[in-house]
Amino acid sequence: MSELDWPDGFERTDADDRRRYPGGFEVSRTTAFDSILEEIDKIDGAMNVRIETAAPHTAKHPHRPYTDRDPDDTGVVAYYDREGQGYAVACDRWDNLRDNARAIALYVDAKRAIERYGVATVGSEFDTQALPSGDEDDDVVAAAPPPHEVLGVREDAPDAVVKGAARSLKKDVHPDNDGSREQFQRVVEAEEAMLDE
Repeated sequence: MSELDWPDGFERTDADDRRRYPGGFEVSRTTAFDSILEEIDKIDGAMNVRIETAAPHTAKHPHRPYTDRDPDDTGVVAYYDREGQGYAVACDRWDNLRDNARAIALYVDAKRAIERYGVATVGSEFDTQALPSGDEDDDVVAAAPPPHEVLGVREDAPDAVVKGAARSLKKDVHPDNDGSREQFQRVVEAEEAMLDE
């Protein structure tokens, strides 16, 4: 097994803190890795996509690790270029390659949904995935969890459950209730992403 090329500045999850995804991603490992390519291919201008793990990958499908290889390091990183900038989406929160790969695909899908809303922001929703420019002062933000994780609901939760969970979380993280604008906005965006599906 090789060592995973983890992007600089992205935090790692301690191996003892990793566990199986509680919602149970009901896809095969092949589908999980293929779905990363499918989602990144939908990003306007995305090119040079490569997916890395600590396991060896097949020659025929270089984005897929061999199905019988389970490295100790279960992290998955998707790298791509867009408009001259390098990007990375990384996940090592879960204890197996499939769950980390599926989380990345769902994250990219959620980010694309946010951009589709047409809300004006300072930058692109994908700016949080930009790799450092080489300047030591640049901060890099790790990939955020998928919307259903932010809300603490199942991936296929009904709208009523999504709305109820979001309402409760908005109260808890509201800036007027010792929360932060960032936390509140994350809940709002997660609710919109799940209701938009």
